[in-house]
Amino acid sequence: MKCKVNQKAAKALKIMLEIPEAEGKMIRVEVTELHGNHAHYGIKLDKQKEHDVVVKTDKDIDILLDSREEFLDGIFVQYFFVPQEGFVITNSSKGHHHHH
Repeated sequence: MKCKVNQKAAKALKIMLEIPEAEGKMIRVEVTELHGNHAHYGIKLDKQKEHDVVVKTDKDIDILLDSREEFLDGIFVQYFFVPQEGFVITNSSKGHHHHH
């Protein structure tokens, strides 16, 4: 599975991993809703589970993805400050994006 992360997202994700509740956990990107041909995504702290793949990114952060979920393969996690601050997860192979 493939996952890309931009520099600003990597910085924000690393900050998430520094909180006490993050100990022993990793960043998970998940599908929160499916609507036929597109998905909505979420980001949370979680532990690795049976069907997970750990994707090593070029920004020195590992992302947990459920290998059974086709809408996670090829995602791009970005972080923007405008028009509103937050994560944007896109999957160009599936033609959809979602603000988190």
